[in-house]
Amino acid sequence: MTGPFEVPEAFSVADHFLDARVREGRGDKTALVCGQRQWTYAEVQALSNRFAHVLAGLGVESEQRVIVALPDSPEYVGALFGAFKLGAVAVMLNPQHKAEDLAWFMELSRARCAVVHAAALPGFEAAARTSRWLKKLLVVGGDAGPHASWDALGRSASDAFDNVPTHRDDPALWLFSGGTTGRPKAVPQTHRSYANTTELYALRCLGYRESDVTLSVPKLFFGYATGANLFFPFAAGATSVLYPEHPSAEVVFERIREHRPTILINVPTVVNQMVSHPQAAQQDLGSVRFATSAGEALPAELYRRWRETFGATELLDGLGTAEMWHIFITNRPGDVKPGTLGRGVPGFELRVCDDEGRDVADGEPGALWVKGGSRAFGYWQNLDRTAAAFRGEWYVTGDLVARDAAGYFTYCGRADEMLKVSGRWVAPQEVESCLLAHSEVKECAVVGIADAAGLVKPRAYVVAVVRRAGLEDELKAFVRERLDAYKYPREVVLVDDLPRTHLGKVDRGQLRRA
Repeated sequence: MTGPFEVPEAFSVADHFLDARVREGRGDKTALVCGQRQWTYAEVQALSNRFAHVLAGLGVESEQRVIVALPDSPEYVGALFGAFKLGAVAVMLNPQHKAEDLAWFMELSRARCAVVHAAALPGFEAAARTSRWLKKLLVVGGDAGPHASWDALGRSASDAFDNVPTHRDDPALWLFSGGTTGRPKAVPQTHRSYANTTELYALRCLGYRESDVTLSVPKLFFGYATGANLFFPFAAGATSVLYPEHPSAEVVFERIREHRPTILINVPTVVNQMVSHPQAAQQDLGSVRFATSAGEALPAELYRRWRETFGATELLDGLGTAEMWHIFITNRPGDVKPGTLGRGVPGFELRVCDDEGRDVADGEPGALWVKGGSRAFGYWQNLDRTAAAFRGEWYVTGDLVARDAAGYFTYCGRADEMLKVSGRWVAPQEVESCLLAHSEVKECAVVGIADAAGLVKPRAYVVAVVRRAGLEDELKAFVRERLDAYKYPREVVLVDDLPRTHLGKVDRGQLRRA
């Protein structure tokens, strides 16, 4: 199927991704697997309807924001779709946020209710005490104390619910732009956006199908996983595997052995952990017909090591943003160009522009502009940044890319992370990829630090396999031998781990302040 995807004016993601599967006769098909328990589409629909009734009983109304902060579980899915059924707007948060961060999200979103797990309740209680807006906590999975208990209220709620009518351009879900410095920007996205990218990217481009079983490294609160491990499989009538544990390489290998997924949703950090695992070569990924990678740039060295370790299991790097909801440039099954992001997803228009918004020649780096039916309206309470990034029908991503004559895009870095060293530009990702080729480098990140004369020089933070004397100088020399001399890190700092943002990306701002 080709051409644009038309979304009717009266439209709800709850109906499109969930209720429609039951109407199609797929009610008995397995939708979710969590541990040893399987949930059919009909059971997930009934769970979501009960959540809609309980949220309505707590005073949640159409268009109001509802925080969902749960471990990956059927209850997460039920709460999310329950909010959609009410016509409310879900705000997905990492349940492990500190209380001060939760308070900031509560103030920004003005959410009236939060659905939280009992294990995270103390932090939410502390944050809610300072909130002018949040009035109710709905607690899942344990002692709710003085708050509303899902375990009690959900049992008596009806399995039937008439969805509140919504428009395709109503907000459905808040995402947070995953920058690596400062507070994230809130991006309200519409019902239309979620349906559009699901059709163009997941169904038409990657070919999700009913027989697929998806397993995700990132958790559902990350928009990348909300799509790839929930909306996409649900649109195809497929099965999603959920698990609450932290996704270490050991956990991911165990879940692959247990559930034999056909699609693995991954991120570069865990790709690195998997290929570096002592038992990596003994793992059977034969059930996985492809894996995806997004969230951060995938270094070419990691791609090489993945194919060397796992052979036929293809790894598809791609690029997307919260502002355009999900992936719009990707490699795809049977069409992979190593070291690139792949080609544009049909249905999205892409430009590579100079600082004046003029198209640059093929092979030249420039700012990435994108247009398509998944564009957000802008940033919540941030008109200045909205005006800078949303230009007419186009969104200016802040990424620097180069496009070759065949239409494949190579990632050059974030515009705000590029380093001007000795009068020439340096992409941190190029230096990082070089460092990762050294056998003693487990993880690394490169940032620009001003020297005593105020000139910016690259500094590399490295998580070493084993720390030893002289490794810092050895790594500097390693890069100088392989890249232009001005690109080598003037300092190498050995660290135990790298700081992360709320979405698990390397926090480069914190490294620059170190």
